[in-house]
Amino acid sequence: MHPLATSVLAYVGAALAEIAGCFAFWAWLRLDRSAWWLVPGMLSLAVFAFLLTRIDVDWAGRAYAAYGGVYIAASLGWLWAVEGQSPDRWDTIGAGVCLLGAGIILLGPRPGIG
Repeated sequence: MHPLATSVLAYVGAALAEIAGCFAFWAWLRLDRSAWWLVPGMLSLAVFAFLLTRIDVDWAGRAYAAYGGVYIAASLGWLWAVEGQSPDRWDTIGAGVCLLGAGIILLGPRPGIG
């Protein structure tokens, strides 16, 4: 598989794992769910951290920075799919700008590379 495709899949998986893990904590603290929600939440957050190590870049900070855009877009997908609230046009525009920024960070030419 192409390294870019692997990175995209890792980013999407990481975003879903992080959002699910954070939502488990949200459900426990804000929706009065059982503390047992924390077990899958913590496992999901561990999967998130692992998946970010699969990104094909040399520096962790760059992987995390580009991930931010993916996380924002995935969070709006969660808002729509899980919470039943449609993102508005400003959410969509904002997510597009963030994904553009993530792409620039991830794919931008680097001195001495390629």
